[in-house]
Amino acid sequence: MIELNKIKSKRRKAVTSVLGLTLEGGRLEGVWLKRTNGTVRVAGSLAVTLTLDPLTAAAELVGREIRNHLDTAEIRERQCVVGLPLKWALLTQTQLPALSEADQASFLQTEAERNFPCDVATLVTASSRCRVTADVETVTLVGMPRDHVTALAAALRAAGLKPLGFALGITALQPPTTEPALAVLLSAHQADLQITCGGGVLKLRNLEGAVDGSGGRGRLQADVIAREVRITLGQLPELVRHSLRHIRVFGPAELTAPLTAELTARFSELGLEVTPVTRYEPAEIPVGLAAETPVSAALSLVAGCLAGTPSHWEFLPPQVSAAQQILSRYGSGKWRKVGLAVAGVIAIVGLAFLVQQALLWHYQSRWDAIKTQVTALETTQEKIKQFRPWYDESVRSLNILKQLTQAFPEDGDVTAKTVEIREANQVTCTGTAKDNTALLHALDRLRQVHSISDLKVNRIQGKAPLQFTFDFRWMEGVANAN
Repeated sequence: MIELNKIKSKRRKAVTSVLGLTLEGGRLEGVWLKRTNGTVRVAGSLAVTLTLDPLTAAAELVGREIRNHLDTAEIRERQCVVGLPLKWALLTQTQLPALSEADQASFLQTEAERNFPCDVATLVTASSRCRVTADVETVTLVGMPRDHVTALAAALRAAGLKPLGFALGITALQPPTTEPALAVLLSAHQADLQITCGGGVLKLRNLEGAVDGSGGRGRLQADVIAREVRITLGQLPELVRHSLRHIRVFGPAELTAPLTAELTARFSELGLEVTPVTRYEPAEIPVGLAAETPVSAALSLVAGCLAGTPSHWEFLPPQVSAAQQILSRYGSGKWRKVGLAVAGVIAIVGLAFLVQQALLWHYQSRWDAIKTQVTALETTQEKIKQFRPWYDESVRSLNILKQLTQAFPEDGDVTAKTVEIREANQVTCTGTAKDNTALLHALDRLRQVHSISDLKVNRIQGKAPLQFTFDFRWMEGVANAN
């Protein structure tokens, strides 16, 4: 298998519903199959002629036209497999020498570059090997113009479809077998020919002039097809030609009948049996559709997809993601080093943030575990601050009153009317004194108390007796010298 694009496609998942499409000469045919509860049924079909050419018109316009036809046919499936026109294909053939697998790929690459009449990079290539004899293995190389494939894929995606694969319809109808078989696929616009043997495809031909399109309606040229069949038979290796016994003609009955008659008349004497195939036989439908289902390349393609049978040809280029494009473009040389350096920095920064976030999660979990207890403790502390003065065990007020009592004379020359204690240590005292001398003696005794400081007389009124007001600051815990 020649694979010019080294990027592999993703592994296809099993599907339960898929739409098969074929495009021949502007004619778009489709069959929608759905698998439900182990049975497969035809959920919809269409056969329309496109007014726009997918190869030349804008993909959005072609997609809109296809979408309109699908909506009219009430086909809502998104996934599809597509049979490409054989007339698009370029073909060449070579014999494969005895080489290792790696050397065989290189050999086929060289043969493709040498035999295709254009740059191989402009083609999407596929190959089929068939063993003609024990010593001879022939490889048929098919190249689809990449622009054609890309344009059709873009139109389908514009129609809201997701192509799963591009193949050839005639090979889906007549898969390669060990025994030689010749198949002719007829449509209203063209005829294709295929010869299979030895497990592969030996011959593929789009028969030019097989359908006369003059007058607006295609007419089958049976004699032209018979002549081309004879020419093709003459090109076969002698062993294959002598082993060929069957010619199968696929297509609608109005086309297969006259061609079958023509081929029977010309090749029966060679021992070839010509069989028209207009409906499937039960053994030929792997997904279990009803017998006598009319044959079509679209149905064979979609049936093979539902059955999980790999297509013999695959021309759908793999989807390349943006990351893969970047790696493909900058994955070597200095850009790779720059990319690795940038990736390393991003990884370190990301790791730092990850560690930080992990620590935050750790401490947050610990806080959540003790949050209730901490809230209760803080509430208790607030209450303690609020009510602590009411539970002062140092008997501060009594000590203050004791010092005032001891400082005032016992004969009653100095008496206190009010004693106010504010903020636990600011004391204001008002009272009366017999005279100024008695008051000064009392104040002197108070100043000698070490627990009293900042003693100030704020008011003295009258002479004998006089009224006074003084205040001082009480320092709890200072030893008294007295």
